[in-house]
Amino acid sequence: MRLIYLSPMRWHSFSQRPHELVRCFHEKTGAPVLWIDPYPTRFPTLSDFRRLRPAPAVAQAPLPAWLTVLEPRALPIEPMPGSGWINRPLWQSLIVKAREFAQQPTVLGIGKPSHLASRLLQEPVFEASFYDAMDNFSEFYTGLSRRAMERRQRHTAQSVSTVLASSSALLTQMLACSDNVKLLGNACAIERLPSRQHSHAGRGNTPVLGYVGTIAKWFAWDVVIALAEAFPHADIRLVGPLHTPVPAGLPGNIHLSGEVSHEDALKAMAAFDVGLIPFTSDALTRYVDPIKYYEYRALGLPVISTVFGEMAHRGTCPGTFLVEGPGDIRQAMDKALNFNESDAYTRRFRHENSWTTRFSVAIP
Repeated sequence: MRLIYLSPMRWHSFSQRPHELVRCFHEKTGAPVLWIDPYPTRFPTLSDFRRLRPAPAVAQAPLPAWLTVLEPRALPIEPMPGSGWINRPLWQSLIVKAREFAQQPTVLGIGKPSHLASRLLQEPVFEASFYDAMDNFSEFYTGLSRRAMERRQRHTAQSVSTVLASSSALLTQMLACSDNVKLLGNACAIERLPSRQHSHAGRGNTPVLGYVGTIAKWFAWDVVIALAEAFPHADIRLVGPLHTPVPAGLPGNIHLSGEVSHEDALKAMAAFDVGLIPFTSDALTRYVDPIKYYEYRALGLPVISTVFGEMAHRGTCPGTFLVEGPGDIRQAMDKALNFNESDAYTRRFRHENSWTTRFSVAIP
């Protein structure tokens, strides 16, 4: 069984759930995969128009022999009525290639709703189809773009054979559109994680508290600042790209490293004593199951997290300490610094929460 997958992100980007899904599919079936990169699905911005120009040559890892990547051509006008018809001539060669690829039994996978996804769903060549709902995409948009994405999400969920929901909130949302919805949470790439170096017991006088990931509008600076002020001896390391202003007067024990490679991010994570997930609770994070949670715990790290999304259901999970706000910091920190678990439990967590284990129940 082959797979055609419309991804919400480019193949040549930071490895995330879509990349792991197609890798697991190939490992289980041995079949080739046709990956379709995304195109703009909201009203034009300057960055969208830049995508219409030839991209500068950059060093990229060679594609696996089993993978073909296609990049759709499209005008960034998708929220407009009739935009699918305007872009259809630009998609014709891609659709022909998809038909040729699907001459053998093929599944269609959709990682992000779009007019192109809806167009391919009309092709009578697929054995089955699925929508891997990993975000409520409409929450990233505003105005007409948001309403258009809401409609496309519903239509996609109603049109595919199966919907896979990455969080409980997405499960509830998708059940309003489809009778065949499965909860399939996130996981982590166990084979690419560093080995567990030590038990993190006896963390010493300067514990390292760390966050790895994008720092954007959902980042709860108030919690991190309260943590830094309550524990001035702690070294708080924030590793990842910065897409939001840094508050003035940041405590001196908070250190921002900026964006680093995936390999360096994992190395930084392995040096933490406590993993942080400080997100605000809002309409966007309500649907999130953070992959960094699985990475932290697979390294044996205790986790201090705010209450949001799927994390709200993990208050009783070993090594997981939730805070409603800055007032809960001291108690959570004391518990995290005294937490220790056996190597056997960490190994079991890794096995149960690997991408291979997670997707094995969903891949035919």
